[in-house]
Amino acid sequence: MAEFGGLYEAILNGDQKTAVALTRQALEEGLDPGELIQRYMIPAMDEAGKRFECEEYFVPELLLAARAMKGALELLRPRLAASGAQPAGRVVIGTVKGDLHDIGKNLVASMLEGGGFEVTDLGVDVSPEKFVEAVRNTGAQILCLSALLTVTMPSMQKTIEALSQAGVRDRIKVLVGGAPVTEQYAREIGADGYGGNANVAVAMARQIVAAA
Repeated sequence: MAEFGGLYEAILNGDQKTAVALTRQALEEGLDPGELIQRYMIPAMDEAGKRFECEEYFVPELLLAARAMKGALELLRPRLAASGAQPAGRVVIGTVKGDLHDIGKNLVASMLEGGGFEVTDLGVDVSPEKFVEAVRNTGAQILCLSALLTVTMPSMQKTIEALSQAGVRDRIKVLVGGAPVTEQYAREIGADGYGGNANVAVAMARQIVAAA
């Protein structure tokens, strides 16, 4: 499959058109979708995340890589579903009630998808009740809560309390993140972890699934 090493480069360089074309070609030649993901797509997103941490990449580059990966992944999803392939884990993600910011949330969601996770993205301004419903309906192991405004951070705590009141808190690990959020705040509200950036969030999600 050496000839499809260009898929890795296309995703890493944010070249969505080439990533989609190579993925389509690979499928037409009968290559295994799971191997494409494991051999090229996940390593490419991992490398993009490493470059982001080293400040070789910035948010625009990371977003372009994520977009290229998602374009390729759209072609693979039907094949994966038909084969019964299982995702690395299941994640529900959303920006909490009162907050309409989604760039960081979208980036984390894309990076998680690039890491092999099945992601249910609830969007922005998500109520605690909607988060609870999604946890119940998806069988997710991880819930990611995002906030960009200090005034909406209390919605994170309200969501965690709603999970407890609904009797589902013990079945889900809650990760929180966003510009004003800190590790100390995560501990104070009873979250299971804090992700300072998208790469850290993916690493934590992998640790949670591995531990389970």
